[in-house]
Amino acid sequence: MFASLTHTQIRKPLLHEEIVARLRTLIFHGELLPDVRVPEKDLCQRFGISRTPLREALKVLASEGLITLLPNRGARVTRLTPADAEELFPIMGALEALSGELACLRASDSDIAEIRALHYQMALHHARVEHHQYSQLNQAIHRKIMETARNPSLTSVYDGLEGRVRRVRYLANSSRQRWNEAMFEHEAILRALEDRDGEQLAVLLKSHLMSKLGAVKRALGSISYSSECL
Repeated sequence: MFASLTHTQIRKPLLHEEIVARLRTLIFHGELLPDVRVPEKDLCQRFGISRTPLREALKVLASEGLITLLPNRGARVTRLTPADAEELFPIMGALEALSGELACLRASDSDIAEIRALHYQMALHHARVEHHQYSQLNQAIHRKIMETARNPSLTSVYDGLEGRVRRVRYLANSSRQRWNEAMFEHEAILRALEDRDGEQLAVLLKSHLMSKLGAVKRALGSISYSSECL
């Protein structure tokens, strides 16, 4: 199940942050599924750790909304519902809008050049219909804009929510038409950043995220997950 990420035991003790990061990766990659109990014994064997550090890591993910702790029954991956998306996306949109305004004020020329390079790489994967690579670069672009805002408090609030929606943002591009629209939106985002038009970039980033909401809600409503415990 986890061969691609954890096919061998770690030969040195994992740091707490590493365990948390690996569990996040398993969730984001869909290798730990929503509504399914976390297979603690299997994960301990594969990570080469005891249950105590694993459970401490699960508590961190529970605080991020990725895991639901079950009293005396372990933990399961939290399922994001259409109602959750409707609650979270406007907040995320407002945070990304603010990051755009600040980035236009604080970005260096090299910051903008880096985002431009990421954009052109992403466009290439869009043309090749390579969803996974496109999604990775899409995430990198939004992350770089947030970092370029150079506001640690903003980034901290954003990170606390972004993990909950990262698993489902890609669902918005499940149709080719919506994916093409998203690519056009990213071209406008890049132009606004290059022009250092903070007001325009804020509007574009917020509308870009909100345009995904309908598609994400429909996709979430059509997904049914097994509650089988591993």
